Amino acid sequence: MDLKIDYAFKQLFGQEKNKDITIVFLNAILKRTGSARIRDLSLQNTEAGGEYEEDKQSRLDLLAVTNANEWVNIEIQFTNKYDMVKRSLYYWSGVYRSQLKKRMGYRELRPVIAINILNFDMLEHTKRFHTTFHLHEDEELFKLTDTLELHFIEMEKLMRDWKESRLNPRDDVMARWLLLLGMVDHRNDHIYNDIFNELEAIAMKDDTLHNAFENWERLSLTQEEMLAYEARLKRVLDEEAAVREAELREQEARERALQEGMEEGRKKGLELGRERGLKQGLEQGLEQGLEQGRQQEKEATARLLLAEGFDVSTAARLSRLKEEDVLRIQRDEK
Repeated sequence: MDLKIDYAFKQLFGQEKNKDITIVFLNAILKRTGSARIRDLSLQNTEAGGEYEEDKQSRLDLLAVTNANEWVNIEIQFTNKYDMVKRSLYYWSGVYRSQLKKRMGYRELRPVIAINILNFDMLEHTKRFHTTFHLHEDEELFKLTDTLELHFIEMEKLMRDWKESRLNPRDDVMARWLLLLGMVDHRNDHIYNDIFNELEAIAMKDDTLHNAFENWERLSLTQEEMLAYEARLKRVLDEEAAVREAELREQEARERALQEGMEEGRKKGLELGRERGLKQGLEQGLEQGLEQGRQQEKEATARLLLAEGFDVSTAARLSRLKEEDVLRIQRDEK
């Protein structure tokens, strides 16, 4: 199983029986040592407030409360949906709000740590695969609060570091566990045997890593678990293919609309040129044609998004049309 698929990740790290694995994993990511180490945790209900009005509930990937009463949410994103920062803040705010019960004071709200494991590059201005964010004052850089802590782990950058021999999992516990996630790449149908051999050797002395290997192998040998995993993998890959197909169709529609708009502009320019002078007519006609082409492009994009199952609000936002225009297109297509 590819552990970057949320189902597989939750089966290994989100089970009460594997709590010792999850604790070691979190201490590695959060770089907790000594007295600051997480010693115990409890796994929580992963239901949270819905992302949209019609989606009243959304499911977090993994939510735990540590022995220090810190709330930790881990999210796995196999596919880039281009909204990861806002999505992370949204989930963070849901977990933070959910703590507040009747007769509680705000000072009783505990820190929430969001860990986002991304199977793609997100932050262009750094080559580091692990970045951490807090709330700091702009000029003097002192921390405002420890309430908010966001981690982003970009697996593609991690794998580039591995291929360029910049990682040492024997000495770096975090690299050890993240390479475990990166070892199987089902998107490209590839298994990194060099990582397997390295981690297998380390697991001879690392009991928790050895335990993780055994549990992972047990999952992959269970027919029921594999069927559930393969169903989830198929859905994820189908979603990626649908998004790519929509992008290609949108690009084709844009090019076609632009070509049609320029042709229409040339024709109108020639017509206006006969009446007002060729130069002025061509300029005005071309501008009108380009505007018409841009409108056609937006409408073609909206039709494509509706055909792919996007709701009216999303189609309007992505195509930059008014919702009433998208509703009109939707009615015309029926």
